[in-house]
Amino acid sequence: MLTIETGSASPSPLGVTADRPANKAAGQPVMPTTRASVLLVDDHALLRTGVANIINQEADLQVVAEAGNGVEALEAYERHHPDVTLLDLRMPLMEGVEVVRRLRERDPRARVIVLTTYDTDEEISRALKAGAKAYVLKDISADDLVTCIRDVLAGKTYLAPAAAAKLAEEVTRVHLTPRELASLRLMADGKSNKEIANELGISDRTVKTHLGHLFEKLGVTSRTEAVKVATRRGLVRLE
Repeated sequence: MLTIETGSASPSPLGVTADRPANKAAGQPVMPTTRASVLLVDDHALLRTGVANIINQEADLQVVAEAGNGVEALEAYERHHPDVTLLDLRMPLMEGVEVVRRLRERDPRARVIVLTTYDTDEEISRALKAGAKAYVLKDISADDLVTCIRDVLAGKTYLAPAAAAKLAEEVTRVHLTPRELASLRLMADGKSNKEIANELGISDRTVKTHLGHLFEKLGVTSRTEAVKVATRRGLVRLE
């Protein structure tokens, strides 16, 4: 486990330079002398370095530890009890949603911000249901990231605009039968109707019926459209 100390600035992977000035402009409120502690969890070391540099330049925030996977994240939380945790979703050993769930079980006061590249409505919904207080994407600006952290520390929730739009879309989410979903996932793998029928132990005609219902529910007219919409909604994942 690596404990982080403030250091020299370096370029940020969030698309901004990390050496932006701290909040010292005239008229801005004086920040408290006690800095809120942040645990940073991501399996990409370069991204952790860039985000840590951004956070550590703020007078009221400080990264106290980093973790490269879900198991290390739980250990680091137990050791440091940070005020807020920034967490990726896809990591080795334990996925981010499970980390959120376990952190909230151990400490109901745990404040977790999901910082990820994944923006399907399923991912967002799962993270928030597990107890995450914010969901932001890695294309967020440095200023907005800092604002997000402060909002969560103040007891607020924070959703990236794209995440909020996905949640709104989920309200009208389609509900597929188990066979329709199985047919969809096999179709996304490039299987033909005959191959889907053999895989599921059903007739070609039944497959066509499932796909017809599926296309209607998704509002599409072709396999390509169906896979595109299903991927965007998190119904299937293309590896």
